[in-house]
Amino acid sequence: MLEIRWHSRAGQGAVTGAKGLADVVSTTGKEVQAFAFYGSAKRGAAMTAYNRVDDQPIMNHEKYMKPDYVFVIDPALTYTADITANEKEDTVYIITTHLSKAELVKAQPKLEGKKVHAVDCIKIAQETIGRPIPNTPMLGAFMKISEMYDIDFFKESMVRILGKLPQKIIDANMVAIQRAYDEVE
Repeated sequence: MLEIRWHSRAGQGAVTGAKGLADVVSTTGKEVQAFAFYGSAKRGAAMTAYNRVDDQPIMNHEKYMKPDYVFVIDPALTYTADITANEKEDTVYIITTHLSKAELVKAQPKLEGKKVHAVDCIKIAQETIGRPIPNTPMLGAFMKISEMYDIDFFKESMVRILGKLPQKIIDANMVAIQRAYDEVE
């Protein structure tokens, strides 16, 4: 079973991102879960979202997991939340930051020796979508690192998922996904 934990602040799109990923996965015949845990449900409060993906029915509905991937879409949470909690030996971290991967690991010693990838999803979202909502860029980076799906298939699926939005927002999200895919280190 593949398990993903998202660290975010309420309003940054982690829940929508987790549900979007689940929607894409569900079209491929796999079982999937997407859910969130909110502390105080205020905009800007730290929160986590979760995905599980498996070939078999998923009977576990608890938030506890040993994640294969940890997505950090608010850079400050790298320092203020325990993003390494319950990690596996080979957990992969994808972290939104303006720092290089080396600078990030130096700034947060807990990441030393771990599989860490850095990409500035907030900057990408701001420059493409016009708002600092880094969920779709994070998914673009995830597609590159995990090789879960071909990027063209993923973007086509996301066009369908975002279909209720204005075309210019859909197009901007496609650019954001591709940029993060191309820029993740």
